[in-house]
Amino acid sequence: MPRPVLKEVSVPRAGGYQSLTFRRRSVAPPRPSDVVVQTEAIGVNYADCVVRMGLYASAKKYVGWPITPGFEFAGRVIEVGSAVESVSVGDRVFGVTRFGAYSTHVTVPEAYVRPLPDELTVTEAAAFPTVHLTAWFALRELVRLRSGQRVLIHSAAGGVGSAAVQIARRAGCEVTGVVGSTHKVAHVEALGADHVIDKSNGALWNQVETCAPNGYQVVLDANGIATLDESYRHLAPGGRLVVYGFHSMLPRGTGRPSWPKLAWDYLRTPRFSPLNMTTENRSVLAFNLSFLFSERELLAEALSELTGWLRDGSLRAPAITTLPLDAVQEAHRRLETGQTVGKLVLIP
Repeated sequence: MPRPVLKEVSVPRAGGYQSLTFRRRSVAPPRPSDVVVQTEAIGVNYADCVVRMGLYASAKKYVGWPITPGFEFAGRVIEVGSAVESVSVGDRVFGVTRFGAYSTHVTVPEAYVRPLPDELTVTEAAAFPTVHLTAWFALRELVRLRSGQRVLIHSAAGGVGSAAVQIARRAGCEVTGVVGSTHKVAHVEALGADHVIDKSNGALWNQVETCAPNGYQVVLDANGIATLDESYRHLAPGGRLVVYGFHSMLPRGTGRPSWPKLAWDYLRTPRFSPLNMTTENRSVLAFNLSFLFSERELLAEALSELTGWLRDGSLRAPAITTLPLDAVQEAHRRLETGQTVGKLVLIP
């Protein structure tokens, strides 16, 4: 019997939106521990744009060119390996993959998929894992949140930011969310943030200080050079700055990085001295989720806790905007404008 044929996005080399092309190939037979999923929805993340530009370190390390972007998906199981026990053919699941999700079919280890929660639609489930795992790792693994702590979250209306606001509020923290446009304020307020700062309408750091004159115990920052230095300066004694991206160094709506700008921003990126951090009693933590896929027990623990929070109502799905898979170039263009709220999802 012939194997199913998949259609996937393929990036042959680093480039702009036009480098997002399509190819077809046969679905390979699963290994004993693998699950083959026919996707019904695929989450889009800013990291996918960085992969396309050729600037994502783990993409170079683990895949190279050509590459199919995408970290998350939801759909129906169509085939399982001989050793798979937790899911069966016909089950609806959601999951993660280290690249390759922009496809009509995804093959992943059993540990990377979970049954579709009743609390999520298939599009919500496809948009759920990556941003929530990122926020979970930042706030549960790297930072031990305590009730009453003050937490500052940049890009609070985005996928990771929206998840982080909810996790921090669940822990009883006082949350200040920063957004870049007025139309995003209501979204972050609805998530439960105590304070929302619209940096397009007033001096950012004056407002940051007004919300917490004595500083913040935790700051989440994926902006890079635009805010890192001041984020560190606004930590309270014992505070921790968590870095998980450098978005302000990358293009907005052009699709291609500016190499002179990247070089200049790299030279201006703050260098945090261990000696100074010790005497100032502040810490800097950093991570990239794509390097943690080998930590399968950790991923399973995180997904179990996150889905439990969905069931008890303390966590809700991100706002969703859908586009067809064939409109992947438009999805990347929209994401790079910085004007989206919540998550974009591709529908095969």
